[in-house]
Amino acid sequence: MSVQVRIPAPLRKLTNEQELVPAAGATIGEVLENLNAAFPGLFERICDEGGNVRRFVNIFVNDEDIRFLQEKSTPVKAGDEISIVPAIAGG
Repeated sequence: MSVQVRIPAPLRKLTNEQELVPAAGATIGEVLENLNAAFPGLFERICDEGGNVRRFVNIFVNDEDIRFLQEKSTPVKAGDEISIVPAIAGG
């Protein structure tokens, strides 16, 4: 099954400047692994050495933050839109 993943501008150099890329997987974790297979280097920008989503990166499934769902175990289905959003620091 395939979902659409919205890539933020700072990471688009890894996706050949594509804003929306298709990815397969039944969970966010599987989608991230498949994204990394298609676009090497993407996973390291999104996840830390332990494989957890970095705290300054937010991932949304249909506008819901996965931190309030099941983190990387959050299920996804065909037609879902996943957005990767880097946190904006301000002061």
